[in-house]
Amino acid sequence: MRRRIIPVAGAAAAILALSACSGGSGGGAGGMDSRGDITIWYSNNEAEIAWAEQMVESWNAENPDEQITAQEIPAGSSSEEVISAAITAGNAPCLIFNTSPAAVPEFQRQGGLVDLTDFEDGEDYITERSGDLAEQYRSEDGGFYQMPWKSNPVMIFYNKALFAEAGLDPENPSLSTYDEFLETSRTLSEAGVAEYAINPAPTSEFFQSWFDFYPLYAAETGGTQLVEDGAATFDSPEGEAVADFWRTLYAEGLAGQEQYQGDAFADGYSAMAIVGPWAISVYGDTVDWGSVPVPTSGGTAPEETWTFSDAKNVGLFTACENKGTAWDVLKFATSEEQDGLWLEATGQMPLRQDLTGTYPDYFAANPAYEQFGDQASRTVEVPNVPNSVEIWQTFRDGYSESVIFGEGEIPTFLSDTATEVDGLAAGD
Repeated sequence: MRRRIIPVAGAAAAILALSACSGGSGGGAGGMDSRGDITIWYSNNEAEIAWAEQMVESWNAENPDEQITAQEIPAGSSSEEVISAAITAGNAPCLIFNTSPAAVPEFQRQGGLVDLTDFEDGEDYITERSGDLAEQYRSEDGGFYQMPWKSNPVMIFYNKALFAEAGLDPENPSLSTYDEFLETSRTLSEAGVAEYAINPAPTSEFFQSWFDFYPLYAAETGGTQLVEDGAATFDSPEGEAVADFWRTLYAEGLAGQEQYQGDAFADGYSAMAIVGPWAISVYGDTVDWGSVPVPTSGGTAPEETWTFSDAKNVGLFTACENKGTAWDVLKFATSEEQDGLWLEATGQMPLRQDLTGTYPDYFAANPAYEQFGDQASRTVEVPNVPNSVEIWQTFRDGYSESVIFGEGEIPTFLSDTATEVDGLAAGD
């Protein structure tokens, strides 16, 4: 199962345009305790559909007076655009099990999301389930407008066969520091085993930096978000080190500057990729792969390395008539039992404390997932701040010019972009 990628570069603009058309619609006549039938939307990939169908069937069998009607998210250029349009029209479902954290500030600004801490047990349920990681999903007003649900912590996948062909140790690859990673990449290139050592998408969509710069920045800083306390953090020695590392890869032709049409890792076009646990089932039978944490300048121990979460969460929408039922369904769907069924069905990590300790039998039976289960406790989310999508687009534009295409000095890129991001984070 592949993670969903927004298919159009204009998605960010579409989200912003739609949200700008709404002054905060979404009515919903029912109160927080209202009960009755509800509607939910879920993602459109096979594994998630199977999980959602069993969850709905189980709930409906036990709650004849509070039935769930479920469907896939309607088709559109992006899920975010579809959700934003539904908020504007006032016909969003009660729950959407595919809510991007980057879009939550805009949905919240539209008046489309319920603050889950308005439920009597909302604060305690979220913080007890997700632990310290929950704080990354708290909005500036102190509320939770999203249920932290599931993550795909990204790591480095490498092709063991190509490493062996290049004379590298496929079981103990030298990839933990920037210098080691660069030397390994040069060896792969010189051996001609693949077109590129690694080939993250060089395109300009706002979310692409989540799969090149951001995981390494999270690791280099020990878990710092791009924006904290209303200010950009990346104009720093750590941000410069990460940008310099990627610029070297592009400058030496170890990563590609043109988009590859297809899956570069699966096709052997690149020897490495930055992916989450979804990749295990995708590549398992076709690529002899291994996985390691993302590198840092000094080589951080795996058990201390942070990365990007690639999470999707659940929103409860203000248009919902029966919010009391929706909250109960949300707790049911994120219960220990359902989280375990989710893990088995999808291989994606519930945002739950002590994941490997909670489901020891699963990880014992599926050892390839265990390092992702451990990594899930050290993940960095996109900042929950105003103008989130614009911030990421601004960062991507500067990064593309300076890092991918080598135009201009990196310190200038970091300084100028940080100034712009500070203004956006302040709501300018």
